[in-house]
Amino acid sequence: QVQVVESGGGLVQPGGSLRLSCAASGIIFSMYDMGWYRQAPGKQRELVASITSSNNTRYPDSVKGRFTIARDNAKNTVTLQMNSLKPEDTAVYYCNGRRGSRQFWGQGTQVSVSS
Repeated sequence: QVQVVESGGGLVQPGGSLRLSCAASGIIFSMYDMGWYRQAPGKQRELVASITSSNNTRYPDSVKGRFTIARDNAKNTVTLQMNSLKPEDTAVYYCNGRRGSRQFWGQGTQVSVSS
């Protein structure tokens, strides 16, 4: 049974930074592709960063150059460093893990960017 704990959300001013963390247990973490998604009110959930089990990363243009995803297989964690935050980055952020047909989600953490 997978246990997932997300942390690091909060309120930040435009231009500020936040670092999200996701810790997963009960799985062979190193074998999972990991990602961060976000969902703003009234919008569909969207991928903001992904990292494969072999450390290949991918970002949509909306966050490229501002967000960085990283994983630490020794600690079973994946992080999302978010810099130069904009009001449009406001959303609930979710950690996701996938391996074949298996998938899990974190509980979500709120990120709010406002002055």
